[in-house]
Amino acid sequence: MDALELQLPWPPTQLSPNSRLHWALVYRAKAKYRDSCWGVVRAQTSATLREKVEYLLELRFVPPDRRSYDRDNLIARMKAGIDGLADALMIDDKQFTRLTASVSADSVGGFVEVRITPISQGDSDGNEVV
Repeated sequence: MDALELQLPWPPTQLSPNSRLHWALVYRAKAKYRDSCWGVVRAQTSATLREKVEYLLELRFVPPDRRSYDRDNLIARMKAGIDGLADALMIDDKQFTRLTASVSADSVGGFVEVRITPISQGDSDGNEVV
């Protein structure tokens, strides 16, 4: 499999670890964003990923405005979105064993570019699996 490239909606502010909202509001925001990401992924691809294969998950955050965003905070805001992504691709999110993240400094748009690449690994017979 070649890399799978997708575009997800910008994670809502309510999911920021710094938001300090009531747990019920955060719960609703998580559920809504997870469902939204699931629907967006299913609309962009009908692909499903293989079980027992590890994947590199690359996130490129393209902010909605020119404000400065903390990369670590954006990754935390994406937790529900990554769960929705994994659900749509019918894999366990634990298969995303490597993660890279960057914030675009030269463009705006309010979305997250996602690239998923399989990582080579050996099977039980020592053969390479991709």
